[in-house]
Amino acid sequence: MTMSSATPRLPLAGVLRLGRPSDIWFKPALSVVVAVAPPNLTLLALGRLDLAMYTMAGSLCALYAHHRPYAARARTLARVVLGMVAGLAVALVAASLTSSAVALVTVGALLAAAQKALCDATRIGPPGNVIFTFITSAALFSPQTLAQVPGHLALAAAAGAWAWLIGMAPGLIRPHGPERRATAHALRATAGYAENPGDPRARAAAAAAVQAARQTLLSAGARTEPRRALDRLVVRAEVALAAPADTDPHRLRTWARDLRGNGPVPRTEDRDDPLGIDAELGPTTAPLWHRLGPLTPLAARTALGCALAGYASLALGVGRPYWALVTAASLYQANLTLTWSRGVQRVVGNLAGVLLFAAVVPLAHLGPAALVLVCLAFNFGAEALISRNYWLGSVCVTPMALLITEFTGFQEPGRLITERVVDTVVGALVGFVAAIAVTNRRAGDRIELALTAVDRARERTARLLAEPHPAPAALDTARRTLAAALVELRATVDAASGEWWQRALPRERVVLAEQTGHRTLAATTRRRTGATTEDVRP
Repeated sequence: MTMSSATPRLPLAGVLRLGRPSDIWFKPALSVVVAVAPPNLTLLALGRLDLAMYTMAGSLCALYAHHRPYAARARTLARVVLGMVAGLAVALVAASLTSSAVALVTVGALLAAAQKALCDATRIGPPGNVIFTFITSAALFSPQTLAQVPGHLALAAAAGAWAWLIGMAPGLIRPHGPERRATAHALRATAGYAENPGDPRARAAAAAAVQAARQTLLSAGARTEPRRALDRLVVRAEVALAAPADTDPHRLRTWARDLRGNGPVPRTEDRDDPLGIDAELGPTTAPLWHRLGPLTPLAARTALGCALAGYASLALGVGRPYWALVTAASLYQANLTLTWSRGVQRVVGNLAGVLLFAAVVPLAHLGPAALVLVCLAFNFGAEALISRNYWLGSVCVTPMALLITEFTGFQEPGRLITERVVDTVVGALVGFVAAIAVTNRRAGDRIELALTAVDRARERTARLLAEPHPAPAALDTARRTLAAALVELRATVDAASGEWWQRALPRERVVLAEQTGHRTLAATTRRRTGATTEDVRP
């Protein structure tokens, strides 16, 4: 393949367009308020709001894992809390050992890179690494002594334990809620594909939704009867993906609607588990160190961009260089095009946010209680709006971040606004320049690896299909592996398509691999379910 230095598109149209809110936008919004309010109000009553930053570190862990089943959520939230406390410990120890702003910015940049790589490798989901970097970067510039560090970490851990309880509490009311939502999304996505079978994007979206639903059910824990019924609905989504021409989209959407609430799971005509779903098969993932390798360019971008943004802020005499560092850290997405879009959204949202801060600061300055309540309102607003577009959520995040700096004492609003605007512009510009400077040549290598994985999975599945009576469990395992490989291939190609200065993408090979892979998947579905369609369009 030849090398290509073509610059990817850096769009403006549509970057600020509002989308539909997340189906569960209210869950993280309410969870973060309930997680933040008791610790902050307790500190307010004790007259120690200056300690709120440490409890906020633990409380903000409540933002994570809302899409995961409760068995998996318990483990994920525990890791989030441990990761937050560990990052905070590094930051507080560094702050207690040196007062050199350059050294602290360097530590912050390295922490941001590690947090970016680990969050992407573990696919922890939104809000990703930004919350970790926000907390640790701010902690780096909070005066500390080594003797104070254990107490501050204890506050963060206690608030984190409370956030864990908040994240798990909905399971008492709706124990199968995440699985029901994932299954409903798969049904809606395959219904959309059945209505547009010639649209490759619709097929890719439906395949990803079905794969996500399957992984959600596999990580949900005990195979209860409601989960078996959900499994059967996912099977019907897989059949629709295999034979869109023979699918009734209205029926799929009706099943999806019936999954709302706590009512009985809709029943299909299947009387048993046709795809071997009772087999105790967990989702297979590569070891963490294997997943970290391809993320090296993104980690390097993050480290370089955050460090340069912090140094530039220091050179301009800004008192809080960590704002520029966090701005740079928030930019980095899967490729350069998405990084550009996030940069535009960040700048627009922050500039609008400082105007909102200017409007509400007189209310917040009425007293410490008003300050805490206004911050809680912005916590809710940020999570309620951010799923519609990142810039809209940033309109609330910015004044919230500015107000948090006043927990130690009210400050002059004009100076805060000026510093925030400067750090936003500096962080966005320097961060994007670093993204251009650190090229991601590995994007092409990842496509080659993904193509190889698809080819191997398809060949194994085809060999099993050629057998007169393949073992159901073996065929089901092969089918799942192939489905996961196809979803990973599409995600890898989409990420690489927005990069620059890399090998030309093997588009014809990708199209062929996807077509043959989906044909093989369709054949396995027909074989295992007895579907009788003769022509399954790839």
